[in-house]
Amino acid sequence: MAEPTSASATPRASLSTLDAAAMLIGIVIGIGIFKTPSLVANFVPSEAYFIGVWALGGFVTFVGALCYAELGSSRPSAGGEYQFLKEAYGPKVSVLFAWARCSVIQPGAIAAVAFVLGDYANVLLNLGSYGPAIYAVIGVLIVTGINFAGTFQGKSTQLVLSLLTVSAVLIVAIAGFTAPATAAPPAPPRDLVWGMAGLSMVFVLLTYGGWNEAAYLSGELKDVKRNMVRALMLGVAVIVTLYLLINFAYLHVLGIEGLRKSNAVGADLMKVVVGTSGAIVLSIIVCITAGSTLNGTIFTGARSYYALGRDVSVFHRLGIWQERGDTPANGLIVQGIIAIVLILFGSTTRDGFEAMVAYTAPVFWLFMFLVAISIIVFRVREPGRELPFRVPLYPLPPLILAAACAWMFYSALVYAGWGSIMGVVVLVVGLPLILLRRDS
Repeated sequence: MAEPTSASATPRASLSTLDAAAMLIGIVIGIGIFKTPSLVANFVPSEAYFIGVWALGGFVTFVGALCYAELGSSRPSAGGEYQFLKEAYGPKVSVLFAWARCSVIQPGAIAAVAFVLGDYANVLLNLGSYGPAIYAVIGVLIVTGINFAGTFQGKSTQLVLSLLTVSAVLIVAIAGFTAPATAAPPAPPRDLVWGMAGLSMVFVLLTYGGWNEAAYLSGELKDVKRNMVRALMLGVAVIVTLYLLINFAYLHVLGIEGLRKSNAVGADLMKVVVGTSGAIVLSIIVCITAGSTLNGTIFTGARSYYALGRDVSVFHRLGIWQERGDTPANGLIVQGIIAIVLILFGSTTRDGFEAMVAYTAPVFWLFMFLVAISIIVFRVREPGRELPFRVPLYPLPPLILAAACAWMFYSALVYAGWGSIMGVVVLVVGLPLILLRRDS
């Protein structure tokens, strides 16, 4: 493993508002927007409800970003949510979260995105039945190597990939609006079933997921007290705008019935616009968006390993920050190894992406629920503390976020199958680690 050039090496404030916003955009705008709209369409009664649930998902994301802006600006740390949980509930909860993030949440998310990258890369150059897994492993190795070289290389790569991602999504949306509508006349609205409409939000919030990763940039963000809220608001505004645009484009070309019948809505839209070559065009676009998400997830994820190493003596080497490159080098190495192991495991299942989503979902939403409640804990415990940014209309935003998290946790645990149980089991395995935490 890498050693620091200085024993006192720590994260430096080297990220601008644009760097952080680009990281956020790149993580969130991934492969989901080319898959989940057709699933959402099957759970809503009409086109108006379809756009409505995407707008509602954007609202929940905006509320969550406000909550994280208060936490990140007042408690900046490379550990992000780890630090919030530690200060709110004590080191036992934060260490358990660090274990969950390092063993379940982050490597599972990396493996899931890598599988999508592999699937579409294999369309461009087929390497056989194991091609997607091969491409997934190569993708993790390359992106981990870029970030191992240094924070500058990681953030520069993210800026380029995020610009390409935004451009690619805009191209698909514009192509949809300029293409002649091929949808059949609108079908009569279905009856509204609240349970089904609720399930549609599960997929919408999954597609919006990842904005919380901005918390892990707070320890490296310049003038974090002002720029945390700016980065979050800028990133979320771009994300919500692009998602609404591309969903309007889907409706324009395919209509609600066409969306319901589509298994690959992005590919179907591009086929209408550019014919059979649309599959190749979309594969390139998805590879770009998946690469952007992969880089951002690997960049922020390694900071969790660093935080774990700082508090749990048995993992002390993970708590080394490499001064040359200004990066948590050991965390990147271990994270990459675990992600590759999960990719190899996922390649033996019927659908590696689905298995990884199930593996991470309930654990992720459980801890985000605790983060949401931590805002109330801090406000009650420190009523006179001066905060750089206060979430407006308190306590509504943290309560709304907490309710959404509880709903998602329940849905993931009930509907995601055996993979979700496996993720919870791995979380429980980490319970003995709370006895090994550092006292200082």
